[in-house]
Amino acid sequence: MVVYRVVFSLLFCVLLVTLRGSWKNVRAIGKNRRAVIALGLAGLIIFIEWEVFIVAVEANLLVATAVGYFLSPLVTVLFGVIFFRERLRRLQWIAVGIGFAAVVVMAFGVNVATLPIPIFLALCFAAYAVVKKKISANIGAIDGFVYESLSMVPLAIIQLVIVSQLVGIGLLSLGAGHATLMILSGVLTAIPLLLFAAGAKHLPLSAIGIIQFVTPLFIFLLGIFYFQEEIPLIEWAGIIIVWCALVVFSIDLTRHAHRSRGARRRSRGNSVEEAPAPLPE
Repeated sequence: MVVYRVVFSLLFCVLLVTLRGSWKNVRAIGKNRRAVIALGLAGLIIFIEWEVFIVAVEANLLVATAVGYFLSPLVTVLFGVIFFRERLRRLQWIAVGIGFAAVVVMAFGVNVATLPIPIFLALCFAAYAVVKKKISANIGAIDGFVYESLSMVPLAIIQLVIVSQLVGIGLLSLGAGHATLMILSGVLTAIPLLLFAAGAKHLPLSAIGIIQFVTPLFIFLLGIFYFQEEIPLIEWAGIIIVWCALVVFSIDLTRHAHRSRGARRRSRGNSVEEAPAPLPE
C-alpha cells in the first residue's frame, strides 16, 4: 500500500507540473543542494510515518493512531515556539493546555504496549511540519513534492521487491475496483500534503498545529460510523476536551482578526487625516 501511494502520488504530481508548465521551477530546485536534501528528509519522514500508520491500522490499533494524531498538533505548536520563536497569545496557550489535557485523558485508554505508536506518529508529523516550514518560503508546494516523492522511490522499490517475494503484487489481480482505489490512494495522499505545504507558507506553525486536531477527530468518526468500533467513555471525554481547545483557539483567531482589521482601518484613517489639502487653483 505504501509503495502504491508513493508511485501514484509521484505520477499525480508529475501530471500537475506538466499541466502547469512549471518544469523550469522543478529544475531550479534541483540546483539547490540544501533544498533537495531538505525535501529528501521530508520524504523519508513521511514514508516512515505512512509505514507505522498503515501497520497500526492493519493491527486494529486505530485508537492508538488517533491518540498519536491528537498529540501531533501539540508537538507541532511546541516546535513552532522552539524552532521559529513563535509567540503564543494567552488564549492560544490555554488552548494548547486544554489539548494537552485531552491527550492525557485519552492516553489512559491506550494500552501501554502500544504507547510508542502514538508518540512516534506525533514526532514524525511534527518533524515533517518543521522541515516543510523551513523550506516553504521559496519552493512551490507541487514542485517541492516532486522531490519528496522521488526521494521515497528507492525505498519503495526495495519494499516492492521484498513484498512481491512474500505475498505477491495484488494491484491488478484483485479486480478493477481494487486497482482504481489503489491508484486513487496516490491522489488522495498527494492533495493533503500539497495543501499542507501551501499553507505552511502563510500560517505560523502554531496555527497549523491546532488545525491538525481535525485529522484525529475524523479518524474517530470513521472508527465509530464506518468501522463500527466501540469507543470507550474516556475517549469520548478526550474528544469533547479537544473540541473545547478548538473553540478557544477559534475565539482567539477571531478576536485577533478583528483587532487587526480595526488597526488597519485606524491606520488608513490617520493617513487620510494627515494628507495635505490640495492647493487652490
